[in-house]
Amino acid sequence: MMVMSNRIYLDNSATTPVASDVLHAMMPYFRDHPGNASSLHASGRSARSAVEGARQQVAEGLSVDSREIVFTSGATEADNLALLGTALRSTSGGHIITSKIEHDAVLHASQWLAARGYDVTALDVDEFGRVSADSVREALRPDTLLVSIMAGNNEIGTLQPIREIGELCREHGVLFHTDAVQAIGKVDLPMDVIDLLSASAHKFHGPKGVGFLFVRRGVKLTPMQHGGGHEGGRRSGTENVPGIVGLGAAIQLALQEREAVVDRMLGFRTRLIEEVLKLPGTRLNGHLTESLPHIANFSFQAIEGESLIMKLDEHDIAASTGSACSSPNLEPSHVLVALGVPLSMAHGSLRISTGRQTSNEDIDALLDALPIVVEELRAFSPFKVGG
Repeated sequence: MMVMSNRIYLDNSATTPVASDVLHAMMPYFRDHPGNASSLHASGRSARSAVEGARQQVAEGLSVDSREIVFTSGATEADNLALLGTALRSTSGGHIITSKIEHDAVLHASQWLAARGYDVTALDVDEFGRVSADSVREALRPDTLLVSIMAGNNEIGTLQPIREIGELCREHGVLFHTDAVQAIGKVDLPMDVIDLLSASAHKFHGPKGVGFLFVRRGVKLTPMQHGGGHEGGRRSGTENVPGIVGLGAAIQLALQEREAVVDRMLGFRTRLIEEVLKLPGTRLNGHLTESLPHIANFSFQAIEGESLIMKLDEHDIAASTGSACSSPNLEPSHVLVALGVPLSMAHGSLRISTGRQTSNEDIDALLDALPIVVEELRAFSPFKVGG
């Protein structure tokens, strides 16, 4: 059960409301069991037991060993630990492969490495936002340290051929990392060919400020944080016990509900695409079918995306133009630019992302409001649709 306001929330790719069951699991660790998980007394042992229980929940959800799960403050830290932790083990530089539509946490970490002498190849994508395994193969070099390709894009939802890329990396002895933030609990992940995987609890109805990095046994990383040697020496810092407990409960809930929730999300996405594309001067960004079930991204000719979001907000509907991590930036989305979307339409994008709490009535309300909002904004636009 999840209590929401009367506002319609369709920005679940940015963050999700915490599920009631998750919040219930967390509450005792704020006050009743306040121990530090590294303390030796009974309260500390209780906290340690809770952390390890959550670690086991994550591991079981991914069908991996619990010792391969490293808790972090979220996916941004996990992405940085994966890229920088891998690269900095090499004393002579090296080569990193990624794509042009990765999350900023991966892109900026790659740029940081490039400024320090590492070679970075950012692969092009096709018009749907997909990276080809062949392009990865062509980019591989003897000094390639890591390939980092996200599982599903956070702005347009397009799924990548993760198994093909992972098998290719395994064949060439190169580590493979995937940012699976949007994919966890929604699609199958080929863990047998993944060496490093990042996730964040608040994307699947868990709390903010906690995530994890899966690190396959045998993969060595240079720690980015130094201190007490927590998380097996891979990530120092006092464990966020309530957050970690919430993460464990959230991933367990997401996997238990997955079939029903994903089916409902796919229905919403299909309906959104059918109805929104009836509006003139509108295009779908991303792949029609090879996509995450909860994301639909559209561009509208002769409309600014920020104005569209604010107008929908007046109708009590929350949506976004793209990644919430960079939404204050007035530059067009780097993802849409990489797809070849004309700049005039890249500025007029709308991302609708559903969650487990989304109802048919929410979609009805959006589809009622959107044509009105689009007509209002185009009435004041100096540009004409089709012109």
